[in-house]
Amino acid sequence: MTRENNEERSVMPAFPDDFLWGTATAAYQVEGAWNEDGRGPSIWDTFSHTPGLVTNGDTGDLACDHYHRLEEDLDILAELGVGAYRFSISWPRVLPGGGDRLNQAGLDFYRRLVDGLRARNIAPVATLYHWDLPQELEDAGGWPNRDTAYRFAAYAHRMGEALGDRVATWITLNEPWCSAYLGYASGVHAPARTEPAAALAALHHLNLGHGLAARALREVIDPAAQVSVTLNLHHARGVSEGDADAVRRVDALANRAFLGPMLDGAYPRDLIDDTASVTDWSFVKDGDEATAAAPIEVLGVNYYNPVLVRQWDGKGPRDTADGHGDGAASPWINCDDVEFVQQPGPYTEMGWNIDETGLTELLLRLRRDYPSLPVMITENGAAFPDEVSADGRVHDADRIDYLRRHLTAVTEAIAGGADVRGYFLWSLMDNFEWAHGYGKRFGIIRVNRDTMERTWKDSAHWYRDVVAANALPAEATTP
Repeated sequence: MTRENNEERSVMPAFPDDFLWGTATAAYQVEGAWNEDGRGPSIWDTFSHTPGLVTNGDTGDLACDHYHRLEEDLDILAELGVGAYRFSISWPRVLPGGGDRLNQAGLDFYRRLVDGLRARNIAPVATLYHWDLPQELEDAGGWPNRDTAYRFAAYAHRMGEALGDRVATWITLNEPWCSAYLGYASGVHAPARTEPAAALAALHHLNLGHGLAARALREVIDPAAQVSVTLNLHHARGVSEGDADAVRRVDALANRAFLGPMLDGAYPRDLIDDTASVTDWSFVKDGDEATAAAPIEVLGVNYYNPVLVRQWDGKGPRDTADGHGDGAASPWINCDDVEFVQQPGPYTEMGWNIDETGLTELLLRLRRDYPSLPVMITENGAAFPDEVSADGRVHDADRIDYLRRHLTAVTEAIAGGADVRGYFLWSLMDNFEWAHGYGKRFGIIRVNRDTMERTWKDSAHWYRDVVAANALPAEATTP
């Protein structure tokens, strides 16, 4: 046989004809220009400028300089051939201080971004909140303060008025789990508070803010536009059947604390009972849960890896391998007798195990629990060392393998009945990875930290081919 006959050249049809392919970034992670053109400070400016909180003392001051390299990055998106781009709007860039004064220069940047996407036939997907709360609102109490939810709704309304005729999909919040628990319980994210009762109040006001913002958007945006929210749902598994209660408690805090009010209009009773010693939940006012349950057209899901839990027997050190860093306190409120067990490899550079089966199972769970609600994968990707080879390229075969595995998992979920409308790869380019600084590279485009030069990794070429074919390439086989 010839070499051409030996290697399988066909592709494996996998995705619906209207499947939406995209990639994603977040404002603080890529924009830079942290104090230019009227932008105000965010909690992440304060956090990253505080010594000892971010690896190597890195900050988002420059990030990827996306603010000044917008056209170059838009051209990269066009060359990738994606149908959509998920970005976030920096609240303090458009409304410094979180007040009513609109910063025209900041808004103009997002108008250029959105118009540039549309000119390249790329659908803009705008996230209103990807963790960069104006510092002045944190000074006034932050998300534990009820007023922040109303400020967020006012901000959403202003952005809807300004961009509502040209944005295809609006995402209210990105991963409110992180905002509430990592920001206010464990302190590994901004604003670095370790107050469990405040974290639960923040959780509620994020849920309330989502509902208020979704309603505010609907008043002003194009009726054809979609409204969504992005959740980093944790696919929790028990080590044994005896760990069912540990799984239940983690699921309540990680998943149903958001799915309940946002989709069912009520907090789960077991969550209230589990945390009764921390708070009486008096911050939940009459009508709040109904407000949080604003209708959405699609649910955004971020997935990186599952978690493995068991009931701690109190003997020996408690395993806390939840993948969310070592903070001064735990993000898992009142779960001191639950262990997060280290899972077998392989691992990404973040130390997260690679297990795509969790994605299939999670998507099928959502199909079972919310059969009429479509979902889209709004983040999925992996950090790897990404060394530059002698030929000047980044041969990131490990990332390609990760993406192939997880996209295959999506096809299996679709085959099982899950209504998955799209996939956004995280991330377009290497960027500021929050408390990890610039040491963790998630991008399919390499960013040289000294020159800001963009270089396509092998994974970018691979993803471009997947997008063009709307299918995964079949793996080469040799008889």
